[in-house]
Amino acid sequence: MASNEGFLTEGQREMLKIASENVESLAALSSSPKSPSSLLADHHIKAPAGGKAQTAGIAVRHVRRCHSGKYGRAKKDGAGGKGTWGKLLDTEIDSHIDRNDPNYDSGEEPYQLVGTTVTDPLDDFKKAVASLIDEYFSNGDVDLAASDLRELGSSEYYPYFIKRLVSMAMDRHDKEKEMASVLLSALYADVISPTQIRDGFFMLIESADDLAVDILDAVDILALFLARAVVDDILPPAFLARARKALPESSKGVQVIQTAEKSYLSAPHHAELVERRWGGSTHITVEEVKKKIADLLREYADSGETVEACRCIRELGVAFFHHEVVKKALVLAMEIPSSEPLLLKLLKEAAEEGLISSSQMVKGFSRLAEGLDDLALDIPSAKALFQSFVPKAISEGWLDASFTNPAGENGEFQVEDEKVRKYKKEAVTIIHEYFLSDDIPELIRSLEDLGAPEYNSVFLKRLITLALDRKNREKEMASVLLSALHIEIFSTEDIVNGFVMLLENAEDTTLDILDASNELALFLARAVIDDVLAPLNLDEINSRLPPKSSGSETVRMARTLVSARHAGERLLRCWGGGTGWAVEDAKDKIMKLLEEYESGGVVSEACQCIRDLGMPFFNHEVVKKALVMAMEKQNDRLLDLLQECFSEGLITTNQMTKGFTRIKDGLDDLALDIPNAKEKFAFYVEHAQTKGWLLPSFDPSATDV
Repeated sequence: MASNEGFLTEGQREMLKIASENVESLAALSSSPKSPSSLLADHHIKAPAGGKAQTAGIAVRHVRRCHSGKYGRAKKDGAGGKGTWGKLLDTEIDSHIDRNDPNYDSGEEPYQLVGTTVTDPLDDFKKAVASLIDEYFSNGDVDLAASDLRELGSSEYYPYFIKRLVSMAMDRHDKEKEMASVLLSALYADVISPTQIRDGFFMLIESADDLAVDILDAVDILALFLARAVVDDILPPAFLARARKALPESSKGVQVIQTAEKSYLSAPHHAELVERRWGGSTHITVEEVKKKIADLLREYADSGETVEACRCIRELGVAFFHHEVVKKALVLAMEIPSSEPLLLKLLKEAAEEGLISSSQMVKGFSRLAEGLDDLALDIPSAKALFQSFVPKAISEGWLDASFTNPAGENGEFQVEDEKVRKYKKEAVTIIHEYFLSDDIPELIRSLEDLGAPEYNSVFLKRLITLALDRKNREKEMASVLLSALHIEIFSTEDIVNGFVMLLENAEDTTLDILDASNELALFLARAVIDDVLAPLNLDEINSRLPPKSSGSETVRMARTLVSARHAGERLLRCWGGGTGWAVEDAKDKIMKLLEEYESGGVVSEACQCIRDLGMPFFNHEVVKKALVMAMEKQNDRLLDLLQECFSEGLITTNQMTKGFTRIKDGLDDLALDIPNAKEKFAFYVEHAQTKGWLLPSFDPSATDV
């Protein structure tokens, strides 16, 4: 009978005690089918005197004699061979783990090591924010982006978020660049601390060299992001000076800071320009703002709800652009006489509320006064109506009395010379046709037919003004045309006068074209790179402008662009390139085709190669290089090529004269390499004059020894 203390009877306990003391007795006991051998698993067995001690579950290795009289060697770990008892506690016989067993313990499973990759939290953060930024660029939801960034946590990595946001925007369109700036302003202080903003921008500036490898205009874009951050008050202006000290002078990061300071933050009205550079914080372009203004004024003319109209003007959020409201309101009053009282009332109330400032009101009237001649073509009574608006506005107090009335002493508007008006109209038509056809020779013929070389500077002003309000293609075409005109029919004085006229009105141009100052600086710098203007001409232009004016600031920016490293390559590509050739590439092509012709090529094939270059304004380079090669090789066969080009009209008289002039100007230097250069050139000039290649005005006097 089982006792209350356990499962073993007293007899079994006695047997267990004996087994602990005597291995042989234990063996005999173990052979009994009734012995509770399973209860011995956790007990240590004591070896008999003189025997070897055993560890738990491991039998002593020796040969036993079985009852059959045969010998059998025990297997490893005492499992036993034939005629042996087997393992003392043999738990492996027919043993396996059954996962369906109610007593199954997963801890009995053999251990298995599983490999895993150790991840970097920063890498995980970067991947997460890349997805967040892509989503933001798709939906434009600032609040959602801020919420997602908060949920990511890892606020110590927020500087990397700034770097990733800006670098991703740099490689996208203006819309995404504007969205990136808007998001940074929204996150400032609420989500990202000022210190983290500074750290993020410094990381960006440090990486300018790497970014420039993939993004050609990385320096300019980064400079604009930097200027925008300063204008938006998320970076202190002092940050620029501190960051510059921490960077190597030769790094592009320093260039970024210099560009931000000189090209953006020091320009007149820089805050307005920078804020609108990518379309404005409202995500709408200037053209869209103009359309909204026109729509709200027409709606007001129909409804007469002045309070609602003022609210709409205020919601546009373009206080610096309210002069456009004034101008369009006055024009609409002229177009729809019945709406005149309402529109003048709107301007008066907007002025009294302080919604439209006095300076904006004056600018609006001034802009309309400047365009009255053109407006009168569509509205014959425009001048008379404007003349009535001015005294009314001044007497009612919503137009400053200092406004200069463009009327003469007798109250009548001064009539512009009819010839000038006709020329301007014809010039605009010619320029529009050129933008469509890209036909430089046809444009030159059209200008020659006008027969008004005294207005060449007026044409230049019109050309660039029209290009400013168009895409990069037209800007590039305007620069290319300027080079051709300078060679063919425009003098340097014409070019200088034209730019002076442009820059004198730079502030007014900026009112219509927000980035006009930067674009005009590019036109000026490009003219220097294209040899249309000499660097000294910039000083001449600047001397004719009021000091500290928008025009003089534009000239200063142009000087900075010209003096920058690799200025030639960058400025030749500033608008994408019109012909696809850089000047150096074109020179290389010209040299190769001349060498091929000189070594026995066909004249017709050489002419075709010149034609294929597609740079008629640059054919003077063909003339120059052909003459130099003829001197070096002592091969006058190259004159035959020039004759053929002249006969076909491929190289014009102006181009020929320009090429010979360039040789003449550098003849002293050329004579150092070619001793008889002056004698050869005198011969070529005589030959060219005989063939009629040169203009009668060409003076070869510099060839005299």
